[in-house]
Amino acid sequence: MRFTMSLFALLLLVCGSAHAACVDSVVLVHGNTGSPSDFQATHDLLRQRGYAESQILAPSWGNAFCAACNDHNGSEETPVENAIVDALASSCTGKIDVIGHSMGATLAARVIDRIGASGSVDTFIGIAGAFRGLYSCGMYPFNVATTTCGAWGLSIGSPFLNGIAGHRFGAKMYSFKSYADEINCYGGVCLVYGVHTSQIQGETASYTFPYGHYGLLWYTATQQADLL
Repeated sequence: MRFTMSLFALLLLVCGSAHAACVDSVVLVHGNTGSPSDFQATHDLLRQRGYAESQILAPSWGNAFCAACNDHNGSEETPVENAIVDALASSCTGKIDVIGHSMGATLAARVIDRIGASGSVDTFIGIAGAFRGLYSCGMYPFNVATTTCGAWGLSIGSPFLNGIAGHRFGAKMYSFKSYADEINCYGGVCLVYGVHTSQIQGETASYTFPYGHYGLLWYTATQQADLL
């Protein structure tokens, strides 16, 4: 009888541990000319919190040596789409969480929207994204003549940005923004038509931090993980 009870207790422990480990798979999407290692702090914290390596996907996308060459259409999408599809296929909950930094946030949003995956995304976090465009890219069609600032890029009012405006990228959507963001607040102006460019239309909440463009990613791992 003592053996039977001990075995029962062991089974409860094992089942409880397995249940605790069943979490949404997470896709981490780096920014323009960045790399998956930009999310190292987030990755390490998720591992500390019990996520398996297989539950964290961080695709590498775009031309790493030409920031002006990347946009939100075509080859840039493929690695992100593959990661999202793989995450969904392997997630034990049937849902995933997506965190994107800078142009990776808008690229992730584009892919989720295009493949119709928003209903399978529990939490979407856009960190230092330019969801309303960049003044450094100009205003479409009077935009800076680069791919990144073109019709599929981040000029204010671009067809791409207009095309995803108001769409949902997950059940819960959060934005991380800063008024010290040297890229999104080009010339000291962060607001586009009165709203911070990093804010997502229809978002659940927006959080403001005193960091620069990359600090918003590197120093907020705890806040990111807490929202998942």
